[in-house]
Amino acid sequence: MSHDHAHVQEFFAARAADWDSRFPDDGPAYAAGVAELGLRPGDRVLDAGCGTGRALPPLRAAVGASGVVIGADLTPAMLRAARRAGRDREGRLLLTDVARLPLRSRSLDAVFAAGLIAHLPDPGENLRELARVVRPDGVLALFHPIGRAALAARQGRRLTPDDLRAEPNLRRLLAASGWRMTSYADEDARFLALAVRQG
Repeated sequence: MSHDHAHVQEFFAARAADWDSRFPDDGPAYAAGVAELGLRPGDRVLDAGCGTGRALPPLRAAVGASGVVIGADLTPAMLRAARRAGRDREGRLLLTDVARLPLRSRSLDAVFAAGLIAHLPDPGENLRELARVVRPDGVLALFHPIGRAALAARQGRRLTPDDLRAEPNLRRLLAASGWRMTSYADEDARFLALAVRQG
């Protein structure tokens, strides 16, 4: 898939209306992924590339009424689908590019990013932007509700050693972008890499 913004928007705009119905069983995986962030009441968290906002309810539950939840996405149709599903009640939705976030530096405690990294035009630079808005020792979760092999099979492609989400590649990329990987899980039922923002 092209990483060009126009192509990313076209791809997701064409699928936004039925996105949730195509993947109706992902809710528990999202909740489990959010739980791994270790959020506390009052924390401030960004769902980067939030799509239809499936992570927003568990993020809100984790940070409580005193916390801040922001969902950012590049595709207007995805945010409209999030609003139709009522997920805008769980957090503020922003139409924005995660490469240029309209957020203050070090203003967040954590970032949750479901399926985002494969769609970034410049993963290293974009991960640096996520690091910019997170406080030192804040957490990043790179998540997908199925593992790399299952996703490749669904997409009709083969996994190759240069896959960005392979553990050694991702570890290097994160380290060069201001993050230290603390855990990595690539199973049939989920993909989750956790990293901590370096000082």
